[in-house]
Amino acid sequence: MCPMPSAELTPTSVHEPDPVRPTREDEVAAAASELIGGPIGRRALLGTSWWTPVRVVVLVAIGIFALGLVQKAPCYDGGWFFGASSQYTHACYSDIPHLYQGRGFADGLVPYFDKLPGDMQYLEYPVLTGVFMEVAAWLTPGSGSIQDQEQWYWMVNAGMLMACAAIIVVCVSRTHARRPWDGLLVALAPAFALTATINWDLLAVALTAAAMLMWSRSRPVAFGVLLGLATAAKLYPVFLLGPLLVLCWRAGKWRGFGKALGGATVAWLVVNLPVMLFAFDGWSKFYTFSQERGVDFGSFWLILAQNSTDPLSTDTVNTFATLLMLVGCAGIAALTLTAPRRPRFAQLAFLIVAAFILTNKVYSPQYVLWLVPLAVLARPKWRDFLIWQACEVAYFLGIWMYLAYTTSGDAHKGLPTDGYHWAIGLHLLGTFYLCAMVVRDILLPDRDPVRRAGDDDPSGGVLDGAEDVFVVGSAARPPRHAASFDTPQVEWGTRDPADGSL
Repeated sequence: MCPMPSAELTPTSVHEPDPVRPTREDEVAAAASELIGGPIGRRALLGTSWWTPVRVVVLVAIGIFALGLVQKAPCYDGGWFFGASSQYTHACYSDIPHLYQGRGFADGLVPYFDKLPGDMQYLEYPVLTGVFMEVAAWLTPGSGSIQDQEQWYWMVNAGMLMACAAIIVVCVSRTHARRPWDGLLVALAPAFALTATINWDLLAVALTAAAMLMWSRSRPVAFGVLLGLATAAKLYPVFLLGPLLVLCWRAGKWRGFGKALGGATVAWLVVNLPVMLFAFDGWSKFYTFSQERGVDFGSFWLILAQNSTDPLSTDTVNTFATLLMLVGCAGIAALTLTAPRRPRFAQLAFLIVAAFILTNKVYSPQYVLWLVPLAVLARPKWRDFLIWQACEVAYFLGIWMYLAYTTSGDAHKGLPTDGYHWAIGLHLLGTFYLCAMVVRDILLPDRDPVRRAGDDDPSGGVLDGAEDVFVVGSAARPPRHAASFDTPQVEWGTRDPADGSL
């Protein structure tokens, strides 16, 4: 029988910290709570009924997701099938019904193995997303007209994506154990609801959110497996390994990073290797398409191209975009190693994905889904989050109005090119703004809403409270704590007396 731990060695085991209540620390959340009776009282009994924070957040997320489906109703009833610009003027476009026939699912073609008629010879999505699309096709009734089948295909996908949305809010609510109500930011995000069923991005977002949860629970292998699966569904999750590498370097947590990297590599290979070996041309289509794709919607590269008499070639844009991304990565690495207090993992995860979005040659409106959960974990501040969301909603409307303008012929109904450029600029400005707030929190930890509540890095797993072993510049000097603590805490840069590990 193992001896019971001494109370002197576990001073925080008797009295667990209270959950953080946004209505008591966030002025916007407090003001918004007046709609349902005002901020929660300090004597309220939390967690004593079925209505736990996580369950409330999930129900809200499902309700808002359903409203997003209702927003697509004008297209479901005809906009996807009749009229060139109707789906744009109603801002209800979705790739899902169009690709049911366009990518061979209606004809029973096997993704990656069977060639497609038309210009796109193979499915241009990563393998796990292709599996998701194929499963939805299996669940779609094959009877009726092609319009009926496409409507069913969208509904089946919407149900599967709703499950992904529920997983995302659960994971975000549980990643920061003391901040379950932060999941409401995801659930109520307007851009999240508007873009959720445009494409299949929520699959990768759900897997990434689950990976972040596993890392916060100090389960690096599970984190790696989920991140590898997420990368098999979309490319962007692999970028999270970069900041994690630098954080583990600063903290000396090489074993944890090695397990995460190994799990990610094995999971990615398990999904991709069979298709890679037996249908290489189909498997590689996603990568060749991404490389050959020209400057497209939503990027600052498009503004440059449409205002230039001699636009840059695709190869040149690829080179410059890669260089800009590398500069961003270098800046994030330098920030990580020189910050007065080691940045939180979620902060750097948000910054690296934002850097990819800002420098990429295309920004489809659903790409905002990549950032929403990471933004909530990085800076759970309602004011800044809503400012950013307002910019993204403006861009969401801007791109559809621009497409309505370009497809309405001489009628020119919608937003002209100059107006669309302003919409792109607003999206870029909103993302830069949120990045600036996160960077400020890193440089001034006392401004970080998470650390102000008394936590170190609740999404950091093995990094949470760990000592630094490699620092540069100002990080080598004694740091300021983010907040005063009433209970024993790990001193920054020293070993935890209750835990001999680094």
